[in-house]
Amino acid sequence: MTDLPPRLPPQLPPREPRLQLIPIPRSGAVVWLNLSLALIVAAIGFGLGFGQEMKAQDVILSTVVSVAVLLWLLNYIAVIFETRAAAHAEPVAETAPQQEGLWRSNRVLIIAMVLLLAVYLIVTATVPEFRSITNLIAFLLLEAILLFAFKVSGYFASGRSAFIGLIVLMALIVISSFTIEGFLSGPNIKAILLFAAFLGIACIGQTLVALMGGLDLSIPFVIGASNIGLLFLIGLGVPSFAAAGFVLILGGVIGFINGVLSYKLQGQALIMTLGMGFAVAGLTQILTSIGSAYGGNVFGTVPPWLQNLAAMNGQTFGLGFPPTILIWIVLAVIVIVALRYSAYGRYIYALGGNRRSAKLIGVSEFKYWTLAYTLSGICAALTGSLLLGWSGGGFIGVGDPYLFTTLAAVVIGGTSLAGGYGGYGFTVIGVLVLQVLSSFLIGVGLNYEWQQFIFGLLILPMVALYGRSPHIRAQV
Repeated sequence: MTDLPPRLPPQLPPREPRLQLIPIPRSGAVVWLNLSLALIVAAIGFGLGFGQEMKAQDVILSTVVSVAVLLWLLNYIAVIFETRAAAHAEPVAETAPQQEGLWRSNRVLIIAMVLLLAVYLIVTATVPEFRSITNLIAFLLLEAILLFAFKVSGYFASGRSAFIGLIVLMALIVISSFTIEGFLSGPNIKAILLFAAFLGIACIGQTLVALMGGLDLSIPFVIGASNIGLLFLIGLGVPSFAAAGFVLILGGVIGFINGVLSYKLQGQALIMTLGMGFAVAGLTQILTSIGSAYGGNVFGTVPPWLQNLAAMNGQTFGLGFPPTILIWIVLAVIVIVALRYSAYGRYIYALGGNRRSAKLIGVSEFKYWTLAYTLSGICAALTGSLLLGWSGGGFIGVGDPYLFTTLAAVVIGGTSLAGGYGGYGFTVIGVLVLQVLSSFLIGVGLNYEWQQFIFGLLILPMVALYGRSPHIRAQV
């Protein structure tokens, strides 16, 4: 009988190392990178402090504290990432997997924070009005909130995008209220909500189309065409209510044609709707410029009821806010409830998630596809008509900003452009984020071009974040 080998005591899993009071990353390159970032930000604050004629003692103390706090925070973050990477690393080839896991598991957060730092440095270098201690503190606070949102959102698997959007929205409101005088005043809040209502109504159709995996790039052109078309019809003597109804019907017809053509030419919705938009805008300008020397502009008298709907001094049942805001709230509730509880909403998600499976249970893709585009056309025409009441004059280019912002609101809100995930509630969050951010950028002195630049950088990490989640088709 052979001797049995001695039984070894059970091996306990390695304990996760505790974070030290003064965290120091294992990688020397990370330490130097964190130190460089801390010194760069502190140097900016140092220069701004003396530029604003602060006391030398206060500037030096603030600089030292900024370097210490920021370096500690960056090292703390790096140690957390290294600890998590080590916990999931394989015993063999330990160093390479740790570095790979650190990047792959946190690349969206890293990219977002680096982009935010790049935006701050570029704006600070080019816009003198932006160089202030207050904006530096706001930047550091936004970085910290962004880190919190990304890390905590992992506990909200089903509503991660909504959670991040709400955190970013609250952060923007808090930062703006401290950095911009009068940001939370009644007129400014009313202005934010009014412009959010214009964008939110235009985004209804874009959200419905995106949920099915499509895109509607004709929205800004339909907005502009309805804007000048409505005033043109009123100028011809058509009753204003009849003219408004006719414009909405035409918007629906354009959307229906978009839906039919994009359905027949699968995969070409983007080019098809863009071409349709150019055609509609061009034809409208031709018709409205007959006998006029001002192509693309229509002058006339906007009916009082339409002015009251969208003007800043509009009244809603005697209350001092424009009825457009109430219209948006009502439409938002209807769309959210319909998407969540109606058969139409379930079929929209089913077709966006897996068209083949939806067809097998008898869902008509053509019916719901064209209906989504038809509603998109109606909402775009409604937005153009309301903008006429706000501006008081017809202009074909009034819808140009909505080519980008409707897509941005949908993406930032978290609705997947591949279809099957998201909803209009998410889009509402995206709309509010864009409008509050716009108000903040205007308040610190940045013009429209800077706003577009920052919006574009904001979309990149959001697309990367939501793109990491597996599509619903991969989970069926």
